[in-house]
Amino acid sequence: MVKIVKRESCGIQPVYDIGVSQDHNFLIKQGLIASNCFNKSHSTAYAYITYQTAYLKANYPVEYMSALLTASSDNQEKVEKYRENCQKMGIEVQPPDINRSQRDFTPSGDTIILFGLSAVRNLGEGAIENILNAREAAGGSFKSLGDFCTRVDLRTVNRRALETLIYCGGFDSIKSNRQQLINDLEVVISWAQTKAKEQASGQTNLFDLLGNNNANEGNFDQEPTSKPVEDFPLDEKLRLEKENLGFYVSEHPLKSLQKSARLLSPINLEQLPDKKAREKVSTVVIINNLKKIMTKKGEPMAFIQLEDVSGQAEGVVFPSIYKKIEANLQVNNPLIVWGQVEHKDEQSQLIIDDIQPVEIVKIVIIDLDVNDALDNVKNNNLKGIIQEQSGDKTEAKIPVIARLKMGNESKLIRFGQNFWVQNAASLAEALTNAGFAVQVSSLT
Repeated sequence: MVKIVKRESCGIQPVYDIGVSQDHNFLIKQGLIASNCFNKSHSTAYAYITYQTAYLKANYPVEYMSALLTASSDNQEKVEKYRENCQKMGIEVQPPDINRSQRDFTPSGDTIILFGLSAVRNLGEGAIENILNAREAAGGSFKSLGDFCTRVDLRTVNRRALETLIYCGGFDSIKSNRQQLINDLEVVISWAQTKAKEQASGQTNLFDLLGNNNANEGNFDQEPTSKPVEDFPLDEKLRLEKENLGFYVSEHPLKSLQKSARLLSPINLEQLPDKKAREKVSTVVIINNLKKIMTKKGEPMAFIQLEDVSGQAEGVVFPSIYKKIEANLQVNNPLIVWGQVEHKDEQSQLIIDDIQPVEIVKIVIIDLDVNDALDNVKNNNLKGIIQEQSGDKTEAKIPVIARLKMGNESKLIRFGQNFWVQNAASLAEALTNAGFAVQVSSLT
């Protein structure tokens, strides 16, 4: 560490730098000169590494992203960020699989990366090594939960690790019903421990002898199971997956809403940086994290972490809005958010104006045929009724859609936001009284 004792202009001196436009050289002890610029060799090395990295990403994207994910496997935030990049590049990151996953993220074909066990929560190095060694032994791939539990060391691969593997889809290739596997876990662990004790003491179960030529392999048709149950509902399965992996891998809970949500003209969170400051937008998201704080005036406000299928962004709820939407600030529930874009410190965030659960959001659909669309009298009548029902434009958040019938086909046409309304039922009643065919529908 060099300590600068004083600064003064020294003119042009024989120092190695990339060139400075003004006096940026410093006088240090013993009459030596130092420069605050990178030297040429340093800059060249960085440029060379940048070129190599760009080449690998462009020509070997699956291998490159696998290596990047592996290098960040101990950092959940970075893994999620790189997984999102994979999605944008058309690369699928598949869930962990006890029969296929390695310690690291591994390429599988031209567009697939298999999740690495090192990035699964509650799996230490010892547990991963034990699983891989058991799989590579004579038994090969695991055939069932019972097979797995008898071949690994349950002191190393403990119950918490087994639950995590089940919740994140690690056993799906063996049995896709995750709730059944969780319910079976208690009896299977006990059964496997009993078998391990018998083998350690040299005892052999009569049924194993009758069912197999090799008693040590065990008869897994006889492994115990609990009462049959249905699998977790999709939303619960994804919630548990997020809880145990840190993010969704099988499917995003907003995926099923993408098509219907387009009627609300939302943006994706990845588009925030491209929007102008203070531009009003809407987006369909899930709240990952909520931090409530009190201002100096003792008023509540919140910082929220938003997520959609494209990525994540921060949202800010100021005190003037917080009280109005507090009941709708629900973590892990699909929400429609309205707000203004703000760019700060090279980051983009959303200043929240309103939030509503997606399931209560309504849209008004008006059925029109070609003749109706070409009738100026009907058009003016329709326009007048909608504008009359719009009310306060800042509070009008219900879109109006025209379903134009053309022979056996129909096309949805969204009216501009100037024609959105506050009350769907009130507009539907007014249009029905005027002779229009109207339907109030939800997004879900």
